[in-house]
Amino acid sequence: MFLPEGPVSEERQSTSQSDSGIGRTVLADLRRADLHRSVWRDLQDLYAFYLDDDERERLARMSRLQRSMATVGWLLRRLILSLGPARRILLMVAFGVGGYGLLGDRVSIVALGFAALLLVLMFELRDKLLARDELEVGRAVQLALLPADNPQLPGWDLWLYSRPANDVGGDVLDYLQLGEDKLGLTLGDVAGKGLGAALLAAKLQSTLRALATDVGSLVGLCERTNRIFHRDGLPNRFATLIFAEIRSNSGTVRFVNAGHMPPIALIGGQLTTTDPVALPLGIKADAQYSEQRLHTTAGDFVVIYSDGLSEATNNADAMFGDDRVAKLVGTLAGLTAEQAGRKILSSVTDFVGDARPHDDLSLAILRRVE
Repeated sequence: MFLPEGPVSEERQSTSQSDSGIGRTVLADLRRADLHRSVWRDLQDLYAFYLDDDERERLARMSRLQRSMATVGWLLRRLILSLGPARRILLMVAFGVGGYGLLGDRVSIVALGFAALLLVLMFELRDKLLARDELEVGRAVQLALLPADNPQLPGWDLWLYSRPANDVGGDVLDYLQLGEDKLGLTLGDVAGKGLGAALLAAKLQSTLRALATDVGSLVGLCERTNRIFHRDGLPNRFATLIFAEIRSNSGTVRFVNAGHMPPIALIGGQLTTTDPVALPLGIKADAQYSEQRLHTTAGDFVVIYSDGLSEATNNADAMFGDDRVAKLVGTLAGLTAEQAGRKILSSVTDFVGDARPHDDLSLAILRRVE
């Protein structure tokens, strides 16, 4: 399985530099070819984080001058209100003292205001680094829970991939050996992103692993998992899931689909899909599930994916879409499972460009071989 470690945070890179290397580090930053795009992307993220949909719609109706003034004012207001009481007062003091120093042309007072502002930034950066340390530990735990290698089963070529949108993610990608000739594959997606989704994803994975070897049917496994997830989950939290079972001596893919995007299969050169026939896990304790099947022969593909693939969005707010995914699957004939997976990833990467990922992306490629 290919699981990228993700970029090291710029804050962590900076703190790892020696004092004597600060000048060289800043010069290297200024020479970066993507500096302009990086700054622009950060400004867009700041705009999206601090302003809600209603405010952005109001700004869109303003003239350019009005929009600029309103944006600065609203961002400052949100910044001030987001701080704790002590830091909010310190920031207001910094603005007041610095402004008074500038009007009075007093360098010492301006420096005092700057020092107060710098102190607020140091407090906020400390909190961010502490939170990032916790997320890095969470990421390490999540990676440890994922299989390190692709599953091996005679008669099948299998390739798995998962990439969280943030430091930790809400996708579940796992496999479990259910016998000498039988393998279970899990691809799930907990609603939401970040730490909360990651914790629920870990619970979903552990529940499936605990039940999979004891429950006799795929339907029974999904129903019991749903009852547990509904009982122990959080309000308005749910998970979509596909749990598939394959055997070495059979080309049949048996699976249950709990509200997930249907797998796309390339069988005999023709695209085949199935319908999602049940609710996601956690919505109703008594939800009913049913088993579905896809019958493959040598060279056929079954592609299971999370919505981080089909809903990948570029800077123009256009989504990759299920149609593009289906067309890509139609071009996979003759490739290995890994080649097929990397072709899909390359296509979505080219489409998204330098836009930040909005959701976790997971892929399971199943190719039947002789």
